[in-house]
Amino acid sequence: MKKFLAPNFAPELISQLRNYGKLMRIDKPIGIWLLLWPTMWGLWLAGDGNPDQGLFVVFALGVIVMRSAGCVLNDFVDRKIDPYVERTRTRPIASGAVAPMEALILFAALSLIAVGLATMLNHPAQMLAIVAAGLTVAYPFVKRFISIPQLILGAAFGWAIPMAFAAQTGETPQLAWLVFGTAMIWAIIYDTFYAMVDREDDLKVGVKSTAILFGDVDIFVIAGLQLLMLLALLLVGYHANLSVWYYLSVFIAGMMMAYHLWLARDRQPAGCFAAFLHNHYIGMVVFIGIVLHYTFNPDIM
Repeated sequence: MKKFLAPNFAPELISQLRNYGKLMRIDKPIGIWLLLWPTMWGLWLAGDGNPDQGLFVVFALGVIVMRSAGCVLNDFVDRKIDPYVERTRTRPIASGAVAPMEALILFAALSLIAVGLATMLNHPAQMLAIVAAGLTVAYPFVKRFISIPQLILGAAFGWAIPMAFAAQTGETPQLAWLVFGTAMIWAIIYDTFYAMVDREDDLKVGVKSTAILFGDVDIFVIAGLQLLMLLALLLVGYHANLSVWYYLSVFIAGMMMAYHLWLARDRQPAGCFAAFLHNHYIGMVVFIGIVLHYTFNPDIM
């Protein structure tokens, strides 16, 4: 029996697992990076350059699990919209490769894993994790009702920062919220580039976004938000008493922001999408600056 069933069953199982992976966007790790970098900012700053190794593992896994869960829920909620958007019509639920009920079961399984990870944190971090879960669930729905859904996305992507401070130190000081605010501004920037790709389709299906809200002044507003983010990064450096290594990373991040504006200058989908994808290097460069500070200036207080 096994001789005849296994060859037919195995390829179907592997194919469906691949569909689940696509539903979780495992094949597109950009979202993981955009969520991971600010989380690492928070962990390293909270731990004065030496975060707890166990917390590092928990938060790294949490980033992957929560981003995957958010993608699954987002596609389930958008299952009647995605088939009419050029960029999303081939997504697993929209194309029929994964049934809506399968997506819900997968979301539930990922949520249980996230709950398991949260139980490894202290009580203050667990309380903040409840808020993180609420933000993750809320985002797919708010883009139908408010004009700045990127604000909720930014809160969801940045909430790991106060969680990291709470898990590492038992409290969320002013620095934690300053870094959180910086991450929120950054999310609005890169997700506006992302939304500019789908602007015409979103107008047709009634999905709201900052790309639609900003309209013809989108590039100008993004430039203003970039300047605001740079100012916030400088304030982070001041409050954390960081050294020249960090400020050098902020300077490089500023050069990258100018490059992103150049990529999106004509508002062509390809250029806007390239600016979005390249944004994660900003998070990486800032993180490298923080690590270099604690590596070469460990005694600065």
